[in-house]
Amino acid sequence: MLSIIEQIKQGKLWDFHGGIHPAENKDLSNKSPIVNAGIPQELVLPLKQHIGSKGDIIVAVGDKVQKGQPLTQGDIAMCVPVHAPTSGTITAIEQRTTAHPSGLSDLCIVIAPDQQDTWCDKTTYADYEDRDPAELIDAIRLNGIAGLGGAGFPTARKLQGGLGNVDILIINAAECEPYITADDRLMRDYAEEVIEGVRILRHIISPKLTIIGIEDNKPEAIQALEQHVKEDDNILIRVVPTKYPSGSSKQLVKILTGREVPSQSRSTSVGVIMQNVGTAFAIKRAIIDGEPLIERVVTLTGEAFKERGNVFAMLGTPIAYLLDKFGYKADKKHPRVIIGGSLMGFTLPHSNVPITKMTNCILAPKRKELPLHTYEMACIRCSACADVCPSSLLPQQLQWYAKDQNYEKCEEYNLQDCIECGACAYVCPSEIPLVQYYRQAKAEIWARSQDEINAERARQRFEAKQARMDRDKAERENRFKKAAETRREEMAKTGGDDAVAAAIARVKAKQAAAQSEKPEVKPAVAAAIAAAKAKQAASAQGATSETLPDNSEMAKLREERKRQARERKAEKEGGESTASASSNDSKKDAVAAAIARAKAKKAQQASEQKAPVADSVVENAEVDPKKAAVAAAVARAKARKAAQQAEAQSETTSEPAAETEAVDPKKAAVAAAVARAKARKAAQQAETQSETTPEPPAETEAVDPKKAAVAAAVARAKARKAAQQAETQSESTSEPVAETEAIDPKKAAVAAAVARAKARKAAQQAEAQSESTSEPVAETATVDPKKAAVAAAVARAKARKAVQQAETQSKSTSEPAAETEAVDPKKAAVAAAVARAKARKAAQQAEKQSVTPEPTAETEAVDPKKAAVAAAVARAKARKAAQQAAKEQQNIEED
Repeated sequence: MLSIIEQIKQGKLWDFHGGIHPAENKDLSNKSPIVNAGIPQELVLPLKQHIGSKGDIIVAVGDKVQKGQPLTQGDIAMCVPVHAPTSGTITAIEQRTTAHPSGLSDLCIVIAPDQQDTWCDKTTYADYEDRDPAELIDAIRLNGIAGLGGAGFPTARKLQGGLGNVDILIINAAECEPYITADDRLMRDYAEEVIEGVRILRHIISPKLTIIGIEDNKPEAIQALEQHVKEDDNILIRVVPTKYPSGSSKQLVKILTGREVPSQSRSTSVGVIMQNVGTAFAIKRAIIDGEPLIERVVTLTGEAFKERGNVFAMLGTPIAYLLDKFGYKADKKHPRVIIGGSLMGFTLPHSNVPITKMTNCILAPKRKELPLHTYEMACIRCSACADVCPSSLLPQQLQWYAKDQNYEKCEEYNLQDCIECGACAYVCPSEIPLVQYYRQAKAEIWARSQDEINAERARQRFEAKQARMDRDKAERENRFKKAAETRREEMAKTGGDDAVAAAIARVKAKQAAAQSEKPEVKPAVAAAIAAAKAKQAASAQGATSETLPDNSEMAKLREERKRQARERKAEKEGGESTASASSNDSKKDAVAAAIARAKAKKAQQASEQKAPVADSVVENAEVDPKKAAVAAAVARAKARKAAQQAEAQSETTSEPAAETEAVDPKKAAVAAAVARAKARKAAQQAETQSETTPEPPAETEAVDPKKAAVAAAVARAKARKAAQQAETQSESTSEPVAETEAIDPKKAAVAAAVARAKARKAAQQAEAQSESTSEPVAETATVDPKKAAVAAAVARAKARKAVQQAETQSKSTSEPAAETEAVDPKKAAVAAAVARAKARKAAQQAEKQSVTPEPTAETEAVDPKKAAVAAAVARAKARKAAQQAAKEQQNIEED
């Protein structure tokens, strides 16, 4: 039986399942040789133009680059670098739209060519036959070569995986898809370089047989290749029937070798490695000429192109540049630009997409040439898709599962074996875009698998971290243990004590000392504990009869506690009764104070009703304006003095001091009653004196303003002296008696503050009213009114200031002091009464001396009748103020 290689040499071919024969349409672009597309104004180079990972950028914006200079780099086999297609400047590194069915964007390097096309230094391997295959594979990787058949698999990685594992090398020159003629023209125009590239591949892999598989619709290419193949090359050119998709990797392996590649496996698993004819050409340029992959052959076809053919286009060339240069005329109703062929290609979102290493065709059909599918219809289950599937799949089932997003079933039906050839969609009578469903399902499955891979990698890293931490912990513990043992050994050798052991011993000694210093247990408690321990010991020894403990001590202890609780309760009830009694007394005092205030208001109203009668009596008499002014000033002074005295007395008796000894409340009450009686008597005397003041007749003589000013100054001086004397006396008597009986000091302080506020208000009202009625005396002679008014205003201001100072000083000295000794309340009350009497006497003397009238700048005569009325009103208001002050003082003393 002949071997596979012998059968191949004899010209035997095999066939694969399915396949179609669509219209080829290759004559549109294979008539003319390959031309150069030129240098565009801008080149956009995606970092990832292959299957695998992208490299690291080694240039920056603004850098000058030369033709063939690497722009990225990577150390792994699946990373293919990108090179500058021409010399120029890096203008941007940003996201740009790439050649993808969904129009996705990717990171790209943008170059502005300088049109000089200056090459960088080249590295050539003309003597490649003397080079090691590993060195050549590394050179292929560094030159950025990936599969140019459309898949974009890194060539170096594929070659490295086939070393020593394959015996057949296949060069794919079938180019089965309609419209595409890039490989056909490449073999026609550059057959010698293609064959040289095949020789380099043979040197690297060292296969037993090399086959160039080409369809029978390319006779010119077949003839060109045969002219450059030598007998010692051991290269077979095998012509295969035209059938789509015979150019697919698995299908071509089946046709040429009869071997079937397993599911989800590559051709290397059956001892076959396959490379595209364009890849062989790029390998020759990289090894012999030292040129990296910076350009490729692209087919420009379709009736929308005016100039159709194949061009050498630089990688990164915008498709819009090629459309403009080769006369693209878009269809008015349905303009379309397709990357790839009519079956496996996809429509671009726009024309600003760059050429990449996987771009082999740009198809611009018109509407009549390639009709658009209007809409998708329901599947009629004709099985035509399954009949033409080259991978022997069930496209109908896969489409159902893909639409239902049942990706587990898709994998079960071997979706990954689909080569996306589009044969099923081509024959579908319902015009269902089956390949689109498969691509979407593949993308989702790939994304999920990547997530699982990342999760597994994260789990492994976590477990590795935990193992490392456990290992480090164990190492630390062993290190500490070893150090302790070493220390003990050294201490034993030197005869010293172990420091750690000594420290532990000291801690234990401290704990034992602390336990021994615990407080002694009470006898009863100790007895109970001892009884409990005895009971426990008896039960432990297995005593048959239970012995009851002696609880007499505990009973005594409980009785003692109950007795103490009863005594504390009795004491608490006694204290509460005393507190309630004191609170009742304080309530009675508050009621008495309220009654006193009500009586004071009633007396005030009665005096207000009597005042108009007194005013009417003196209306018909002739009044001396000078004496009326004097009377008004006296009334004002008395009102101020009465207010000051009431305030001083309330402050000196309102704030009790804290005493530690008891005071006789009966004597204190007597003293308070005496003080109240004297205050009432003094108020009545002041009222009687103000009422008996004669009302002088009206005089027509002039008043000397100079004398009036002197009299006002004297009055002010005496008023200051009287205020100072009253202040001194109030300070000497400002220490009230401290009581420990049922007197609420808080309420007394509140009452005193209220009394002071009312006294001030009464004084201010009396002063305002007396000032409002102090009309000037009628003068007939020439008087300097300005000086008199100034003197009077100065006198009033100084008098008010003296009152305020006295009030402030009395407040500052009214705080009670805490004394530890007992005070005689009777003597304190007598001293307070004496001080108040002296203050009233000083105030009366000051009033008698400060009766100088306060003239104003008036030149006209004043009605004496009105002056008398005003004086009467002033006297009535003064009486009212004095009565109010007396009532407030009485209320305070009663409280």
